[in-house]
Amino acid sequence: MKRVVVHTADGSTSIHLPELNESYHSKHGAIQEAQHVFIKNGLDLFQNQTISILEIGFGTGLNAFITLLESPKRQLTIQYTGLEAYPVTLPEVQAMNYVAELHAQDQASLFEQMHKSAWEQLIPLSPFFSLCKRQQRIQDILDIQQFDLIYFDAFGYRVQPELWSDEIFRKMYAALKPNGVLVTYAATGAVRRSMLAAGFTVEKLAGPPGKREMLRATKH
Repeated sequence: MKRVVVHTADGSTSIHLPELNESYHSKHGAIQEAQHVFIKNGLDLFQNQTISILEIGFGTGLNAFITLLESPKRQLTIQYTGLEAYPVTLPEVQAMNYVAELHAQDQASLFEQMHKSAWEQLIPLSPFFSLCKRQQRIQDILDIQQFDLIYFDAFGYRVQPELWSDEIFRKMYAALKPNGVLVTYAATGAVRRSMLAAGFTVEKLAGPPGKREMLRATKH
């Protein structure tokens, strides 16, 4: 499927799939969306501890890179698992402007290393952050009580409703530790109902720029 590098409204890049009319990030701002949904409403719940994060949709590595940059500020030691069924190519990675837009030139080598590192292996990238990339479909997840936080960043419900089903969220519920949290940019009624059916307590929160609401689900 054809993938095209595009710029979003905050100046940061993303990848667009013309056949699906779907992008990897919000057209209103890739970095703004990542920081609002996954950092402000997810990572900010944790301070001064060791945590395990699962990302559904590793994609361009934006969420992982921002999390790496934020980890020392919060004194978090993070084991980060990025799930991706269809990895981006190195030229696509090199076309992303996240290092410049995040003023992280001193960490530029780490962003590329994230993508060049071996799959299915836990790779230490900093004293605070280790990465394991898994080339795997969401449907094949079998983890049980492994994660404190899930970044659920799959393609949207309009394009792939099967990734937002009761079955998938039951897998997410099982993968989380007790009191674990899942955050996502999505806010449709169908997604919320699937989360509730899986056993989650679900909150509607203010969404990122260009989106009224988002969802946060907690396992109690």
